[in-house]
Amino acid sequence: MFSKTALLTVALALMASASPLPPKNGVAVPFTKRSSSMKNTDGTFNADRAMIASARTINKHRANLLNLEKNVGPHVFKEGAFIKELAVLPSHLIKRQSEPLTNIDDDIEWAGAVSIGTPAQNFFIDFDTGSSDLWVPSASCNSTTCASKSRYTASSSSTSAKKNGTFSIQYGDGSTVSGPIFTDTVSVAGVSATKQHFSPVTTLSTSFNDDPIDGILGLAFPALSSMNQDPFFFSAVAQRAVRAGELGFKLATNGSELYLGGTNPALFSGALEYHGVDASAGFWQIGAARAFVGGAAAVAGFDTVIDSGTTIMYGPPDAVKAFYGAVPGAGVHDRAQGFYHYPCGSLPKISFAWHGGKKWEVTEENFNLGETKSGSGKCVGALAGQDIGLGSSVWLLGDSFMKNVYTAFSTDKKAVGFAALA
Repeated sequence: MFSKTALLTVALALMASASPLPPKNGVAVPFTKRSSSMKNTDGTFNADRAMIASARTINKHRANLLNLEKNVGPHVFKEGAFIKELAVLPSHLIKRQSEPLTNIDDDIEWAGAVSIGTPAQNFFIDFDTGSSDLWVPSASCNSTTCASKSRYTASSSSTSAKKNGTFSIQYGDGSTVSGPIFTDTVSVAGVSATKQHFSPVTTLSTSFNDDPIDGILGLAFPALSSMNQDPFFFSAVAQRAVRAGELGFKLATNGSELYLGGTNPALFSGALEYHGVDASAGFWQIGAARAFVGGAAAVAGFDTVIDSGTTIMYGPPDAVKAFYGAVPGAGVHDRAQGFYHYPCGSLPKISFAWHGGKKWEVTEENFNLGETKSGSGKCVGALAGQDIGLGSSVWLLGDSFMKNVYTAFSTDKKAVGFAALA
């Protein structure tokens, strides 16, 4: 199996349990980087790793659209959005995922400790702004995949309660994550939400065999929830466990941090530039975007979903083709997967802007996925042309973008904000 490319472990700053009020300035959750980008050890691009990452991204957002259709209705879909068929990996990758493959790291995780129950049961969880549900393995899961994970025991928690319904998501190797729905107390860095809906899954996809995380905590809007319930942070805001409905992300080589209940001004400079989102659509999705190559807009008038649970960036194939058409020396690397190459070390300034705001640059360090082959002088770009199903003018900006900026996700303002890293 594979783990993820830039796994980030977390040392959590705990609040004093006796404090009657949430912290005045929020709670910092520092991330420590253990590995780097989507490259082989020799600096070349790993095509299998990219294919696995793309399949997981497509299937995650396929599940999001299914949930959105169920919870709100298809009328909130963007033009051209549709529920794709399940992205299925080729047989050689499915076989490899069932084996311990230490060098197959598919995408970036920003992971840390989460506790569930009374007394607390501890888990290592991926924080994902591109989904809305919390799941961890159940003590009832006895598969080989679950054997290496921390597992939730409902009978050991005095605050556990079973609810109606089930949770399920499919993966490209044909396996699933599924289980019943419970409520319990969930805590992150001392920020607690009581009666929080989550799934202790009894079936865990073989995709997670060698992945060190136990589960996923979604930070998108309730409309994307398979359980049709408030995600953890929304519950924490409603229960006044934090002073502000805002999350701050710094995702970088050093000093990375998730900030609960506000933003950390020590990690960015200048004012945050906020752009509104439509909460009913479920995603942290900003409209009126432009993609610049050098000083000129190569593509304009599209939406962007800001997703910490996706490694790279994706756009509709025709739009991405137009983007690389503005990059001197660029060409197609893998037409089926939508990857392009450009001359290594000669990338023009790449940036994104919204509603006429500041241009936010993506550095070549974060754009370069590695050489096509050793010594080729051609590097694969971190923007791929893939129809994710989110809409004909919707792009997905993952960590390749977020690592360049400080990002704020505000439930109070229903907006995403960007600022320059300090």
